[in-house]
Amino acid sequence: MTPAQLAQLEARIAEVWEVGSRLGLRPFPTHFEIVPATVMYEIGSYGMPGRFSHWTHGKAYQVQKTLYDYGLSKIYELVINTNPCHAFLLDTNTVLQNTLVVAHVLGHSDFFANNAYFARTSRRMLDTVSLNAERIERYEFEHGETEVERLLDAVLSIQEHVDLYASDEEDEPAETPTARQPKPYDDLWRYDRSAEPRNPDPSPRRSRRRPAEPARDLLAFIRDHSPILDDWERDVVSIVRAEMQYFIPQIQTKVLNEGWASYWHARIMRELDLSADEHLEFARLHAAILQPSPRRLNPYYLGYQMLLDIERRHGERHLFEVREVENDISLIRNYLTRELVDELDLYLYERQGDELVIVDKDWEAVRERLIGELGGNQTPVILVEDGDYEGNLELYLRHSWDGRKLDLDWAEKTMEHIYRLWGRRVWLETRADDESRLVLSYHPREGHKQHR
Repeated sequence: MTPAQLAQLEARIAEVWEVGSRLGLRPFPTHFEIVPATVMYEIGSYGMPGRFSHWTHGKAYQVQKTLYDYGLSKIYELVINTNPCHAFLLDTNTVLQNTLVVAHVLGHSDFFANNAYFARTSRRMLDTVSLNAERIERYEFEHGETEVERLLDAVLSIQEHVDLYASDEEDEPAETPTARQPKPYDDLWRYDRSAEPRNPDPSPRRSRRRPAEPARDLLAFIRDHSPILDDWERDVVSIVRAEMQYFIPQIQTKVLNEGWASYWHARIMRELDLSADEHLEFARLHAAILQPSPRRLNPYYLGYQMLLDIERRHGERHLFEVREVENDISLIRNYLTRELVDELDLYLYERQGDELVIVDKDWEAVRERLIGELGGNQTPVILVEDGDYEGNLELYLRHSWDGRKLDLDWAEKTMEHIYRLWGRRVWLETRADDESRLVLSYHPREGHKQHR
């Protein structure tokens, strides 16, 4: 961008901020940086600037950069959930494009600052990931890049299996000086966790490796109880777990977060004094962002349309209540109506032979499928039943059955990675269907076995 364009963009940023504040948004202070496409796609691939290196990040970068080079995809912005927020604008964008992006970022920043599911996230994560990367680089020097990469392969294969609401503090006795104090939204966390069966009067733990009740945080259990990991390896597990806990709220609120940012960029842009050409360019960009797809869900489109519907039925004030307390699952369950499913032409389809065929347009079936696939619910719930199974320190896991079968090839490969972290035979109980119990086991000497 030229110096004149930069000056114009700075004035627009100030104007966007004033309009957003007047309309009721309460974002974090936000630092904007204009970067080239290579930097934008690197940050997008790693999730955060300065994060540790791994081949999966490089693979994601290569895919995204290739799509950009061939004109098939383009990232207009990236915004980091910190206080202050950090946002990155593409240097090839026009002033109008970056103005729209700034308004969109303002919506995200407001959402990060006020949504309950982000209340526990670290607001200094940029510093944290840089320190984490330095530690992992040191381990590569001390133990070899190959060994560290093999460890990361194993840990990243189960990175989604953490408990957002668990913390090391919660394991401390209540009478200790460092015991956790009550925090805002604690009642909300308790409500979410009530979905898992709880023992109202748990007996004392039989041993540290035999949880009194099934443990959902697989990474934490392996970090704390693995019989083979060295201290540096446990540290790597902790690093991946902490960074994943930071990203989970973004996974849980993708539709609502993008819908909120899209709703406010549209509101703010219409308040600005734009020329006729700029209004036309904005309309084209806005339509492209919200373009529905016949084969996949556009979270921007669904979130935006649902917020418009909520505003029509409940008023603008209720929008701010939705922004504060909902995630994608509760948004869909509470606000996706029969009329909205019909209006948005939502449906279920499947491949039959060589064709994609619509199989159901019932609004409740559509709602339940969305609930099952959004907010991280597409990841199966794997519970730790026993870390000393049959008294041999073998790890026994159980798939919390919800009617969806595991991909057995994927499960077996993942069990190999878990063996790398546990060092003893790994068991996984699941179901072949609604009735038949299926137990998988893995040990390198015996390979994979199935027990019915």
